[in-house]
Amino acid sequence: MYSSWCLQWVLFVGLLGTYVHGLGVNWGTQATHKLPPKTVVQMLKDNGITKVKLFDADQSTMSALAGSDIEVMVAIPNDQLAVMTDYDRAKKWVSKNVTVYNFNGGVKIKYVAVGNEPFLTSYNGSFINVTFPALQNIQNALNEAGAGNSIKATVPLNADVYNSPVGQEYPSSGRFRTDINDLMTQIVQFLNKNNAPFTVNIYPFLSLYGNDNFPFDYAFFDGAPQPVVDKGTGIQYTNVFDANFDTLVSALKAVGLGDMAIIVGEVGWPTEGDKNANIGNAYRFYNGLLPRLASNRGTPLRSGYIEVYLFGLLDEDAKSIAPGNFERHWGIFRYDGQPKFALDLSGQGQNKFLTGAQNVEYLPQKWCMFDPNAKDLSKLADNINYACSNSDCTALGYGSSCNGLDANGNASYAFNMYFQVQNQDDLACNFQGLAMVTAQNISQANCNFTIQIKASSSSSLGLTLVGSVSVILLTILSL
Repeated sequence: MYSSWCLQWVLFVGLLGTYVHGLGVNWGTQATHKLPPKTVVQMLKDNGITKVKLFDADQSTMSALAGSDIEVMVAIPNDQLAVMTDYDRAKKWVSKNVTVYNFNGGVKIKYVAVGNEPFLTSYNGSFINVTFPALQNIQNALNEAGAGNSIKATVPLNADVYNSPVGQEYPSSGRFRTDINDLMTQIVQFLNKNNAPFTVNIYPFLSLYGNDNFPFDYAFFDGAPQPVVDKGTGIQYTNVFDANFDTLVSALKAVGLGDMAIIVGEVGWPTEGDKNANIGNAYRFYNGLLPRLASNRGTPLRSGYIEVYLFGLLDEDAKSIAPGNFERHWGIFRYDGQPKFALDLSGQGQNKFLTGAQNVEYLPQKWCMFDPNAKDLSKLADNINYACSNSDCTALGYGSSCNGLDANGNASYAFNMYFQVQNQDDLACNFQGLAMVTAQNISQANCNFTIQIKASSSSSLGLTLVGSVSVILLTILSL
C-alpha cells in the first residue's frame, strides 16, 4: 500500500513538472466587429487560461473580467505616456483604472503595462523622454494607493532594446542598445527596486520575415541542424528564442541585475499575411514552445520557469499593417473566437481544438461579389483600392491563403470584405455597378470569404490600413 501511494505521488509530481503553469495570452481589441467581452472571458475560462495581458483599461473589458479570478495586466497606451509624466494625472489614472477594481470579487490586476514597445527605432525617439517618468509616477501612485505590494508597473519592450556588438553576435555579449543604454539602466534599476519584472516581447517569426538568409529551422524548437555556438561560453543554441532571451539576460548582467525577473510579454506565430505565416508553421511553433515551457527548463543562461503571454488570442482586422500584412493574424483563434488549429495549452502534446467562443451571432449568409456582367471596368482598380482601404484584404497578399485567386476572385474578395465591415448594407455592394449580392458561398479552396459576426455594442473602431494596400492592389491588377 505504501509503495503504491508513493508511486502515485511520484507520477502526480511528474505530471506537475510537465505542465505549463499560469500561461497568459494577449487580448487585443483592434477589430471592426468585436466579440462581447463576457464571451471572451468565458472562452478564456473554458480553456483554462489564467492570465491575460491587455493593451488598455477599457471599462467593458474590465467589467467582464471582474470576479473571473483571471490575472490581468492592464495597459497605458503610448499616446497617454506624456500625460502620465504629471503625477496628479498618474494618480487619477490609477484611481480610475486600478484601485476601483481592487476589491474582493473585482479584477485581479497584477501588472500595469506602461506603454507598449515605446523604444522601437521606428518611433524615432518619440517616447524616449516620457516613458521612464510615466513608469515612476504610475508605480509611485500604486504605492501611495496601497496597491504597490501586489500590483507592479512594467514596460513591455521589444527585443530591439538590446543586441550584441558587431563581431560578437552571440548571447553572452548582449548589451542594451547604445543610444538608450543609460535610460535602460535607470529603468531596470527602478523596476528592480520595486520588485517589478522586466517585460520583453520576443518574435522568432520576425527573424524570418523579410530575411531569406535566416536559417529557417532556427525559428522553431525542434532542433536546428546547425546550432549556433556562443563563442564566449561555448553554449550551443538550437533556436532563436533561447538566444534572444539569453542576450537579454547578458544585457541585464552587464548593468548588475542579471537575476531580475523577466516576463515574456508577447510570443507567437501568425497564420496569414506572409509566405511563412501559415497554420502549419504556427502549429509547429506552438508545439515546440508549449512543451518547452512545460518542462520548466528555461534557457541556457536562465534555468527554470518562464512567465509567458502568447500573442495573441484573437485575429484583429483593424490593426495597422505598417509592420506587415501578418499583423492582423496573430490569434490562436479567428476573428469570431473559433480555434484555428489543434493545440494543448498544457504543453503535454495532447492536441485538440480549443473551446471556441460560445453563442456567436453572425450576419446573414450573404456575400458581395464582382458582377461578371459588369460592362465598364475602367474604375475597377479605384473601387478595389477603396474596398481594401476600408477593410482587410491582407489574405490577398503574396504567400497568403487567397493569393491564388483570379482577377474576378480578387475583386470579389475585396468587395466582400468591405461589405461585411459595413454590416452587409446593400449600398456597400455597388461599387459603381461592378458588384452584386449573392446568397451563394463564393469561398474558393483555402480562401475563405468571410461572413462577419454581429458587432457588440463596443465595436466602433475604424480601420487603420497603412502601407500595403497599394502592394495588394498591384498583385490584384497583375493577374
